[in-house]
Formats: sequence, structure tokens, C-alpha cells
Amino acid sequence: MKVLVDTPIWSYALRSKNKEYQPGINLLSSLIRDQRTIIIGPIRQEILSGYSDLQKYRIIKEKLSYFENTPILDIDYEQAAEFNNKCRKKGIQGSHIDFLICAVANRLDIPIFTNDNDFEHYQKIISINLFVR
Repeated sequence: MKVLVDTPIWSYALRSKNKEYQPGINLLSSLIRDQRTIIIGPIRQEILSGYSDLQKYRIIKEKLSYFENTPILDIDYEQAAEFNNKCRKKGIQGSHIDFLICAVANRLDIPIFTNDNDFEHYQKIISINLFVR
């Protein structure tokens, strides 16, 4: 089964030397070896944003070039808006990209690999599955 990998997991793997993140990095490496990872354009953009060092930016961009963007369809944007509305109605706020991630994962019927606790709150309201490590 494929897994949609969220920005923080990629960021830890590509940038961090903190041993605390090593189990997640090892799991991502395993998913990559098994060709189970999925990335979408907005996640790629988030990962690449914030680099003032052009050389580091190019290195990360090169590493990410091995992963094709999974297409985002019009229905994903509509579903993301619906998810946002449902969560807001219950007092749960989230980013537009988070809800787009949820919509794509929902359409593809795949789990989301993240350590962002916001997704646990979304999961109480909308139909998403989180990748259990």
C-alpha cells in the first residue's frame, strides 16, 4: 500500500541530524526502498521553501526530483474545502494544505505518514487514515 508522506517527515529526513527523529527517518527510508511513498506538489513546495542558501536548496530539490508528484484533481480541492468546513464547524482549525493532503489521501484510500498532531484532530471529524508506525 502507498503512503502519502507529509512535510515534517520529509524535512527531518532531508535536513535533521537529531537522533530523536531517526525512527521516522528509518521508516521513510524503508517506504522509499519499497517504492511506497507518495508526494504532492504542495508538500514539495513546503519542503523547498525557506532556503536562503541556494546550494542547499539545489541539493534538496535534486533529492526530491526522484519522486513524481501525484496529481491533484479538482475534486480534491472541493473535498479539501468540505473537510475544512466540517472541521471548522467542530472548532478544529487547519491549513489549506493539510486539508488538501487529507483529500488526496481520502481519494486514493491511503494513509498519511505525519507526526503533525493536527491530523489526529482532523481524523475525529473527517475520513482519513494515519500511517501507524
